[in-house]
Amino acid sequence: MAFQLDPDLPPDLAPLAWIVGRWEGAGVVGYPTMPQSFNFGQELDVRHDGRPFLHWSSRTWLLDTDGQPIRQSGTETGFLRIVPGGEAELLLAHPTGIIEMYFGPAEPAKLSLRTDSVVRSPHAKEYNAGTRHYGLVDGDLMWVMDMAAMGTPLTSHLSAQLKRVG
Repeated sequence: MAFQLDPDLPPDLAPLAWIVGRWEGAGVVGYPTMPQSFNFGQELDVRHDGRPFLHWSSRTWLLDTDGQPIRQSGTETGFLRIVPGGEAELLLAHPTGIIEMYFGPAEPAKLSLRTDSVVRSPHAKEYNAGTRHYGLVDGDLMWVMDMAAMGTPLTSHLSAQLKRVG
């Protein structure tokens, strides 16, 4: 199925049109400080309301070996926008006391983002930097995240494959 541009999407957001929508799928989470890696399920909703930014909402849950949910995991909400020069900014807030600001080039069906800043509450786990790469591959949203946290340098943390739904 070919992707069609939403006629109500503000022109400034055209470089991000490919990521607008609801996505569901699964991935793998692991990190050197974790005793083992886990599979996770994810729902990602990227919407617009006519203004020059997209609303970003994601939730994840850990899965058992049969692919059944074990418990809720991560939640993030924020905004994705294009800024002068064609770069994208992704601003995310997490209920764990962390706020991130990512930026990077917005290319056709590809985003490569790195943190410009990370703000942590005094009670949040140590988290210093991250990179995220999103791409549209054969109609699926593929993404990976590397993270620098808890004394570990930038290292692979998450990856997932999501399918457009609805």
